[in-house]
Amino acid sequence: MRAHKSLWIVLAVIAMVIMAPAQEPKKEIKRVPVKPTSAESGQEMYKAYCAVCHGTEGKGNGPAADALKVPPPDLTALAGKNGGKYPAIKVSAIIRGEEVLAAHGSKDMPMWGQLFWSMSGGHEAEVQQRVANLNKYIESLQKK
Repeated sequence: MRAHKSLWIVLAVIAMVIMAPAQEPKKEIKRVPVKPTSAESGQEMYKAYCAVCHGTEGKGNGPAADALKVPPPDLTALAGKNGGKYPAIKVSAIIRGEEVLAAHGSKDMPMWGQLFWSMSGGHEAEVQQRVANLNKYIESLQKK
């Protein structure tokens, strides 16, 4: 009888260990208002708007990455995946929301072009400056 009770206790502990990860709360992305940054600093914009998903080094491992349905790409590998040439035009189009990727333009990834337009009060020159400087910063993250 005592062995039978011990077996049930062991089985209960094993079940709890197995079930514990399944009961872990799902990570959720909190939507917050966009904080204005300097249009001159691609690095400042990246840290404020991109690093939470793409990671501070651009490897796709930011603190919110696990909560996304589509994992953010490794931004340091863009040139490598494009024959060694950084795809600046494509990256600009993605930032502006003109080219939609699995995560960009979805509920997970904002289209920064629209947000930059709102931030600038509708000044296209500032939007272009923001996109260009953010793009240059992402280019600086490429693996050598």
